[in-house]
Amino acid sequence: MTFSVVARCAETGQLGIAISSSSIAVGARCPWLRPGVGAVASQNITLPSLGPQVLDLLAQGMAASEALAEVVAGQPHSAYRQVTVIDNEGRTAYFSGAQTLGIHDAVSGEQCVAAGNMLANAGVIKAMVRAFEQASGHLADRLLAAMHAGQAHGGEAGPVHSAALVVVDDLLWPIVNLRVDWADEDPIGALDQLWQAYRGQLQDYIDRALNPHIAPGYAVSGDDR
Repeated sequence: MTFSVVARCAETGQLGIAISSSSIAVGARCPWLRPGVGAVASQNITLPSLGPQVLDLLAQGMAASEALAEVVAGQPHSAYRQVTVIDNEGRTAYFSGAQTLGIHDAVSGEQCVAAGNMLANAGVIKAMVRAFEQASGHLADRLLAAMHAGQAHGGEAGPVHSAALVVVDDLLWPIVNLRVDWADEDPIGALDQLWQAYRGQLQDYIDRALNPHIAPGYAVSGDDR
């Protein structure tokens, strides 16, 4: 049904999530990030409110494991939830309830944690963690490397149709927020293509927001810079 990787860049402090699912618009419900605080993926039988609840506790100074444990203990249907967390110090935590669907797993690595349910096999998540740890470049590149590795090792037991990539830095908004809400095949490949198109303009959009006078123009009507 879903597999994902939640991670932090040790060099920049950026936080990010990449996720894919057989369900439509996984990016609308499952990834939750807050700059300078942490990142949470809430999946399986998804309860979106778990993300903000965990992030609120992280913002109060709790470690990832403490925040996740408190939120899971405080809601009545935890058996149906699968949740992964990384905090702003790179500490990770994960939870897979007893009703998590199909073959499922969750694994922490260096500055990352990956999880999935209804997987094709038990090796998918470990492959994702290895790929993230071995990859280089922008955090988004490393997250996508993990997703490609998971798919190459079987991914979900059935076809996936949506994918999302979100990265936050020290701004109030995500510096990367890309989604493929539905694709008949290969949404991860389509997401990667979006990232390759966006990456060259990422800094330009930040510059346009913070200091329009120095930002480049895009030759659109009304924009003469």
